[in-house]
Amino acid sequence: EEDSVPNYGKSAKERTIEELIKTSAIICDNHSGPTSHQVTAWVRDIFNVKTCGHSGTLDPSVTGVLPIALENATKVMPVLTGLDKEYVGVMHLHKEVPEDLLRNVIVEKFIGKIKQRPPVKSAVARVEREREIYFFDILEMDGKDVLFKVGCQAGTYIRVLCHQIGQTLKVGAHMAQLRRTKVGNFTEDDTHSLVEIRDAYEFWKENKDETNLRKILIPVEYATMHAKRVFVKDSAVDAISNGSPLYPNGITRIQKDIIRGETVAIMTLKEELIALGISKMTSEEIFKRKTGTAVRVDRVLMPRGIYPKWDKA
Repeated sequence: EEDSVPNYGKSAKERTIEELIKTSAIICDNHSGPTSHQVTAWVRDIFNVKTCGHSGTLDPSVTGVLPIALENATKVMPVLTGLDKEYVGVMHLHKEVPEDLLRNVIVEKFIGKIKQRPPVKSAVARVEREREIYFFDILEMDGKDVLFKVGCQAGTYIRVLCHQIGQTLKVGAHMAQLRRTKVGNFTEDDTHSLVEIRDAYEFWKENKDETNLRKILIPVEYATMHAKRVFVKDSAVDAISNGSPLYPNGITRIQKDIIRGETVAIMTLKEELIALGISKMTSEEIFKRKTGTAVRVDRVLMPRGIYPKWDKA
């Protein structure tokens, strides 16, 4: 049973389920119908926590990967909301076009940076903005229906993209079906249905069996693996957890290529996430300098009592 629990970090297995619930994310397999806000509210009620947050809105008709942070883990939203996305969907053309023409238009006009205006029903201002399409693969064509897979920057509207392709072809098109298959490093293999999540929680409450719930709860350390990391001395943890800036002499090691203004993860030597911070120096400057603020603490995730004894790391 021990081997079936993912190895998310040195301290993850030491935490109680109660601690994990306060400092974890789950990857929900969103089904068609409810809004992302409704799904998040249901997860909040299942775990009986005060706060929950999701990392990217899905239209009610769209299914797939929806990361949801629980309780204290909602503080990592700044590094979850900007993750790249992948989708599989069906685009319905309003008139048939040759497949080679469709492929050429996509390659020439819709790979790389494009301009989009959010749809009328979106929650953001309808101001034209630039987004990047990394790939748009045509998997299959059946008459006017096009099965596709697309990888894109966060904030790309696939419904709008289908409409734009139809306009460029001068035949019209709309998105008929869509499923989000990847958010950052999280894929469909990481997802769990609301029924699975509820059953795992209730099985733990009733039978004290943590096995299934530990497979579902993803500690914030793993959920933020894409963020560059700064590891600090044990003596610096207390000050950081109270919001004090991080100075070069409190750092033991850092990842390469940190740039000024970048959001970084501040870690203990046991690989526990203490806080997110804004780097005020590059990696090279942190190595060379002895004074000044290396990282401004932005969001503290590790107040006393949340994790096991970090002062004994």
